[in-house]
Formats: sequence, structure tokens, C-alpha cells
Amino acid sequence: MIKKKGLGRGLTALFGDQKTVVEPKNKTLPNKFKANIGDLVPNKYQPRINFDEKKLSELANSIKKNGIIQPIAVREDKVDPGRFEIIAGERRWIAAQKAGLHEVPIIILDISDNEALEIAIVENIQRDDLNAIEEAKGYQRLSEEFGYDHEKIAQFMSKSRSHVSNTLRLLSLPKDVVALIEEGSLTAGQARPLIGIANASYIAEEIVAKKLSARSVELIVRSKKGPQKSPRYKIDANIISVQNKIQENLGLNVNILNKKNNSGKIIVEYKNLDQFDLILNLLKRQ
Repeated sequence: MIKKKGLGRGLTALFGDQKTVVEPKNKTLPNKFKANIGDLVPNKYQPRINFDEKKLSELANSIKKNGIIQPIAVREDKVDPGRFEIIAGERRWIAAQKAGLHEVPIIILDISDNEALEIAIVENIQRDDLNAIEEAKGYQRLSEEFGYDHEKIAQFMSKSRSHVSNTLRLLSLPKDVVALIEEGSLTAGQARPLIGIANASYIAEEIVAKKLSARSVELIVRSKKGPQKSPRYKIDANIISVQNKIQENLGLNVNILNKKNNSGKIIVEYKNLDQFDLILNLLKRQ
């Protein structure tokens, strides 16, 4: 059986561990472990449902030119001997069909149903093209179905614990906000400040409509949480834009508080005497 600790080093370690490979019962299978493309079936535990058609086509073109470099991880089908269930590499298998291949390289693993699900989840989380919600759902499954805590997930995925925790927190957002992240209209950075905010859905729509930056969103949310929550002050996209430009020029946090009569305050924050001297010198310039 495959050792679970191998998952912590990713799928490369999994494929490199010869103890995980079993000799095929089908003695007619070549030593190089190739299988007819029609003898492979999708993983019933595959956590990923949608595959990007454009990227599949790009991969298919690459396979036509270079072949499949990394073998597809499979296990023998218990119900239908002679066929193989894909554990990791379903995207490569689909692209190989698009490329017109008749055979694909495989590596056969002897693993349980639980391990098959675990590997499929880990492989999908390791993909670069996952959106933040897909990543969060993968972490959630590892937590709920395998009892992983945030620290263990972080170690397995080579991520910081705070990254794992913050990513999981995105799932607490309203469903419509989560949908905006899934479709790519909203980034995780833009959405994260909305966690725990009562009118998160309304602000999310405004972010998308006005194409506000993550920094602008943080300032809007802070304005609603802090003392400047008073209706005397008006926060709009134009003021935030100016605020951002001042911050970029100074390299310091700046808050512009604008009242309804267009009077207000510009607050420049400093954290040490060097920053204070910088502000002082700028103010003294004529």
C-alpha cells in the first residue's frame, strides 16, 4: 500500500516511490507500462468537474508535438479487470484523446478508495490554474474527509498556515460573492476584506462595476468599520483613486475623509521618526 506521508511531498514523490507501483496482472502489457486510451476510465472520486476547453486544446497541441512526458497514475479496475481507473492525470488523458493518441504511458498504483480520493484532491490543489474557491474547497475536503488541520494542510501543500486559513475563510462569503470569484470577476484579494461584512454582496458588485483594486476595497471596508463610519464622510471611487496615488508617492498609509460639503481631512500615518521627518520636510517645501 502507498504510504500516506508521501503525499506531503507532492505527486512527484508519489510517482518516484517504487513501492507504490505494482506489476500489472495483465502480462501482455508492455514493460514500459502503456495502455490503450480506451482502457482508462475517469476517477469516480475526481473532485474537479470542469476543465478549461482552451487549455485542454493547448495541452493537446503540446502532446501532439512532444507526447505525454509524465505518465498517468492509475489503479486496476476491480469491477472490470484489464481496465484502469485514473488516479491523477485525467486532464492529460482527455487532451491525449483530443490529440488522437491510441496509447498513453501509465504508472499503476495499489491504493484504497480513500487514498485515491486524497491523491486526486492534492493533485488538483497543486494545479496553477485553480481559482481561490476551488483551492478552498480542496482544503475543506482534506479537512472534513481526512481530518487534516490547517497546519497539516499547509505542510502538505507547501503553503503558509495563514494562506490556508485565509483561503478557507473565503467559503464563508455569500454565495453570490463566491460565484463572482469562481467566474473570475473578483479576485481573492478583492474579496478577502469582505469576509464578515454585512453588505458584502453590494460592495462586491461595486468592486466589479468600478474595477476597484484590492487596496481600495480595504479602505472602503476600513471606513465602514472605523470612526469614520459617520455619514458625514463620503467615500467614493474618485477619492480612493487620489488616496492611492498619494500613498504610492509617499510610501505611507493615507486616509482622505470627505464630508458632504466637500470639506474634510487628509490623514497621513507614520510609524517612526524617519517617516515623520519625511512628512515634515515635504510640508516645509515651498
